Amino acid sequence: MAFFMDSEIPSADKIMEVFYILMGLMSVYAGVHNLRDRSNPSRYGTFVFWTLLGVVIAFGRWIPAAIDGLLIVIMVIPAIAQRVKPGKAAEPTDAEVEGNFRRIGQKVFIPALAIGVFAVAGALIPAIGALAGCCIGVFVSAIILWAFNRANTPAVFLGDSERLLSAMGPLCMLPMLLTSLGAIFDAAGVGDVIARIVGGVIPAGNLTVGIIVFALGMMLFTMIMGNAFAAITVMTVGIGAPFVLSLGADPAVVGILALTCGYCGTLLTPMAANFNIVPVAMLQMKDRMGVIKNQVLPALVMIVVQIIYMLVAC
Repeated sequence: MAFFMDSEIPSADKIMEVFYILMGLMSVYAGVHNLRDRSNPSRYGTFVFWTLLGVVIAFGRWIPAAIDGLLIVIMVIPAIAQRVKPGKAAEPTDAEVEGNFRRIGQKVFIPALAIGVFAVAGALIPAIGALAGCCIGVFVSAIILWAFNRANTPAVFLGDSERLLSAMGPLCMLPMLLTSLGAIFDAAGVGDVIARIVGGVIPAGNLTVGIIVFALGMMLFTMIMGNAFAAITVMTVGIGAPFVLSLGADPAVVGILALTCGYCGTLLTPMAANFNIVPVAMLQMKDRMGVIKNQVLPALVMIVVQIIYMLVAC
């Protein structure tokens, strides 16, 4: 309780820690559920993965770093061995889907919109923050869904959460790992290395070339890392700051547009698993690269638009 009673810790961090505990417990539930499912041929590996992931998410702050690392190493072993698989899931019948559609119809988008509204509201309140606001919005959306249909009990939400986690499998960890990778790259001085390499290519004082290289670098590095938020840290240190911002470009404009350039890379990489691989798995598509193939043209068009926009705005 010392963490939650500490007045020096921001309220937003305390709120998020509560949600991390809840998310961790949900992951532990997924592990136990699969362990009890004798129809799952990989129930032991699935149990180890989800349970240890839940322990790290829920209680990692209070577990020594070395123990956290050991748990993560053990956790990924069944994932590497492909022993993390979904078990038997209680999916809704066609009659239930049809009945819910007639009862709710287009109102089903209201709970989804509530998540975005609360995320924005949280961003405007420093004591809460956007991420905590988003989590609060999830609970509000669950209450709305319950109001639409009283059959949506907490057990239903818990079961559906487990079904979604199991369907995504170990890929759900990729965004967290890639975000950590960005911090590791930055601490390792990768940005400085990139700055030295690019310094021999970009003409000194040429803002136009600096912007083009920065934009394309964001797209390519995002393709490597799978996450624009991870890429922008390294690319801003290596290219953005010395070759764009130092020449008088507006940091707000450059930062926003650099992220959208990174998102163009997100459309083109399997490393962005939550966007391009998870949907393939959930929809059981035959072509694993089907989503990416359909996004190539929009991504190339948008990177050109973003570069032009950045050149005009700066």
